[in-house]
Amino acid sequence: MLTSHHPHAPDAPPAPNGTRQGIPRPGGHVLAVGIPGQRLERLTQTLRSTGHEVSHAEPGQVSARLQQAPPDVIVALDDERAGLAVVREVRAAPAGRALPLLVVTTRSGPAGVVDVLRHGADDCVAETSDPAELSARIEAKLRRVPVPVESLLLDPRTGLYSSPHFLDELDRELGRPVAGRRAGVLAVVAVAEMPALEARLGQRVRREVAERLAGVAERTGGPSDRLGWDDDGHLLVLLPGVDEDTARATLQDFARQVAGTRFIVADENVRLTPAVGWAPLADCARREQPVERAKDAVAEAIRHRDLRPVLYAPWMRAQPDRHRRPRRSLGAAVKLLLNTLSPLLVLALGVGAPFVFYQQTYAHGWDVGSVVYWVVVAGLLVSAALIVLECLYALDATPRPQRPAQPYPPASAVIAAYLPNEAATIVDTVESFLQLDYPGELEIVLAYNTPHPLPVEETLREIARRDPRLVLLPVVGSTSKAQNINAAVTRVRGEMVGIFDADHHPARDAFQHAWHWLSNGYDVVQGHCVIRNGDSSWVARLVAVEFEAIYAVSHPGRTRVYGFGVFGGSNGFWRTDLLARTRMHGSMLTEDIDSTLRALGEGARFAMDRTLISRELAPTQLGPLWNQRSRWAQGWLQVSLKHLWRALRSPVFTARQKLGLTVLLGWREVQPWLTLQILPILLYSIWRAGGPGELDWAVPICVLAMLFTLSAGVVQACFAWRLAVPELRRRRAWFWRYLFVSTFFYSHFKNIVARQAHLKEALGDRQWRVTPRAAAKAVARP
Repeated sequence: MLTSHHPHAPDAPPAPNGTRQGIPRPGGHVLAVGIPGQRLERLTQTLRSTGHEVSHAEPGQVSARLQQAPPDVIVALDDERAGLAVVREVRAAPAGRALPLLVVTTRSGPAGVVDVLRHGADDCVAETSDPAELSARIEAKLRRVPVPVESLLLDPRTGLYSSPHFLDELDRELGRPVAGRRAGVLAVVAVAEMPALEARLGQRVRREVAERLAGVAERTGGPSDRLGWDDDGHLLVLLPGVDEDTARATLQDFARQVAGTRFIVADENVRLTPAVGWAPLADCARREQPVERAKDAVAEAIRHRDLRPVLYAPWMRAQPDRHRRPRRSLGAAVKLLLNTLSPLLVLALGVGAPFVFYQQTYAHGWDVGSVVYWVVVAGLLVSAALIVLECLYALDATPRPQRPAQPYPPASAVIAAYLPNEAATIVDTVESFLQLDYPGELEIVLAYNTPHPLPVEETLREIARRDPRLVLLPVVGSTSKAQNINAAVTRVRGEMVGIFDADHHPARDAFQHAWHWLSNGYDVVQGHCVIRNGDSSWVARLVAVEFEAIYAVSHPGRTRVYGFGVFGGSNGFWRTDLLARTRMHGSMLTEDIDSTLRALGEGARFAMDRTLISRELAPTQLGPLWNQRSRWAQGWLQVSLKHLWRALRSPVFTARQKLGLTVLLGWREVQPWLTLQILPILLYSIWRAGGPGELDWAVPICVLAMLFTLSAGVVQACFAWRLAVPELRRRRAWFWRYLFVSTFFYSHFKNIVARQAHLKEALGDRQWRVTPRAAAKAVARP
């Protein structure tokens, strides 16, 4: 026993090192703390018998004793009267915080030992233990002196700077000459899922998450980077000597690596969404400035969850409405005026200016108008030829693999909804998803945002209680479909995830057939969106036929011609890992096409399958259709400006794919303005001829070009009918009406929308106008 002195046997010879066999004598100064009495005396004898120098202190006198002569180690008796007060007293003394503290206790059971350790002891030894054990524990503590984590330069577990030491490193960087630190930046990384993780697993996950993030940062960063963490679980990253473009690229790579990795946190397999905010060091004088600025940017990054590092801007400082940028009233008024006059501006830019240009160049001896005439004729012929080519290739679209290459994995459906708009249809949508037939595990995640509680939410909660496959995910603070999808992608359990709008009713076997593609080497497969409310109005019937021309003809044909497909925003199936790395960017009006181009740039394979059916609702009036197509057209323009030149320079794309991207992103933006040139050229020709009566209207090449252009529309309508789903193929009258309306109205309508969208983008008007949804009579199915 530790408090009983065991004399050594007389026949035990001394060991060569001066100790008796079996009991080492490590030496060292031990402060024995306890109330004077037999227990303390026996403990003192035991310590001295094992080769230690011993001094004494009573409870309450430890601090003064430590100031006189700090020992190497403290051994305290866990006295019933003093109890844990001794441990607290030792740790309260500045000189005692880092000293090894062992407690000799009479407490029975693990609860007493746990209590002692939690109050600050480094070790706890039962009073009945052997003296050799106490000596070995003292020696171990002397060899590895414990130091409070906050006093260490680097956290021993994570390898990161603690917050105070990281700020010291930042001070040193800011102390360099301005020219030397001009390129440095500070980044703060938060995890969007942290509140949910803490609520489920406790605050210990902060350290573990910081450790996981640091592991990725070490792989993606440079050798001079400094990594730290604070008590809130933020990863702090100091990138000295880098410019802003390099910093942005580094942080973007880091975010994508984190999002594409599944981590083990508190014995759970989780996916994390890093929210990265960063600020340059150039204009910061105090170390608090870059940290505060980066944290303001983090708050903005968490809202979007799109993996894009957010650079601090002054408007991000805390305000009553921190997410609204200050608007200039004069600039807003000018934009409003220009938007109001946009039809006149389009005519002035697309008709008036070219006509004047043709006149003036002709006056100076250059007949530019005649050259442009042939360019327009060639452009019309090229457009018509491309339409016919896609139609022909659509007949032999790549068939779906007959069977999966791997067993059916867990799958997830994500329904993105803005409930005030979808309240009338969302229950029917959820019920249709619960009827899906999938051989593996299937979960349905409804990711929605709403500005205020709605009665339909209680109905949805009742359905979720009835069927646990339905997961309700309200996304607080969301203002877009992209944010809803980004919030859901880290919560899904499936290896495959299907993305749907809130009005979609997929076919029962859609997920089963989608896995046939993904298990055979594809990363994304886009299905066939079919309009189910065509009987509602003439606009809905027009869109129903148009969707067949798009999803049954153009998409499959284009995929086969150019070697890549596109994700259309709904009824698309992704490998979850790819979607987690790609995310949706809410700043893009067509976040689906933007995500397509970013994924294709990584080498992802996209397929198009017109047999993967999902039925949706079309706008029933011309106003909502205008708003929808205006957003689509402006979104395509944004994607073209962002990705076309980058894609043409990328080694990832083949020459065939680059040709297809040129047509898809370049030609589609030029065509609306090229076709408009018919008007100024016609006016120019009349002016040059001396009047309408002097102009030869029966130019053979012009007539042939016009006939070929019109025939392309006829061919497309015929192919759309031939490849349409059965319930629409029976509606032949719809296709005849579409042919007539498209030729004389709808094609011009879409060109006008595209030109207006270009002007809106130039004016910076990127307002998202929601397409209204309402329950409607469905088209009869076979």
